[in-house]
Amino acid sequence: MKKLAEQIKKAQDPEIKTLSGWLTSWGEQVPAEGAMDHSAHGTGGMMTTEEMDELDKASGTAFDTAFMEMMIKHHEGAVAMARTEKAEGAFPDAKKMADAIITSQTAEIARMNDFLGKS
Repeated sequence: MKKLAEQIKKAQDPEIKTLSGWLTSWGEQVPAEGAMDHSAHGTGGMMTTEEMDELDKASGTAFDTAFMEMMIKHHEGAVAMARTEKAEGAFPDAKKMADAIITSQTAEIARMNDFLGKS
């Protein structure tokens, strides 16, 4: 579980840096680190404050299960947004990133479902 969490962080950190760079170069505001306002495109699988509080209170197997369930929801939101980018986007590099997100996060969803015994 910890290895998977590290892999997710390792994959998403450069994506966030790239996306932030694009926003800056386009004169757009970059959301603050940890910001969860996805109102422009729905929640996008972002965890609510209540969900994060519940996760903070959990430990052991309960934590692992809650973490995976929330990450599956988060990844499903990212895959949906990436599909929208592929279908409606105009910036080739963003469409290329969308392809990579669809591939990697779909595989991570399958892996987390395996951990949860839902495969």
